[in-house]
Amino acid sequence: QVQLVESGGGLVQPGGSLKLSCRASENVFNFNRMAWYRQAPGKARDLVASLTVGDTTKYADAVKGRFTISKDGAKNTVYLQMNSLKPKDTAVYYCNANTLTRQFWGQGVQVTVSS
Repeated sequence: QVQLVESGGGLVQPGGSLKLSCRASENVFNFNRMAWYRQAPGKARDLVASLTVGDTTKYADAVKGRFTISKDGAKNTVYLQMNSLKPKDTAVYYCNANTLTRQFWGQGVQVTVSS
């Protein structure tokens, strides 16, 4: 069973930055796509950013120009660099990994943007 462990969340002031990490229990190149989702209280879980095995990226309109997804194959880790954070970015952020037939989720990490 693949395990995804997120870290790097916390409380940050508006305009600040955080970098989330997602460490996989196996080589990230085994997955067709890795992604970050987020879920705010009372709302659906939405895609934030994704990265394919071929390094194609996709971002939600709300985070374009502020967030960057990347990976380090040597560390089996995917990152989400979040800059210029806004209160509406407050949510639980989840790491997601997909193969052709299965998908896996991390346990989630809280990000709170507040003054």
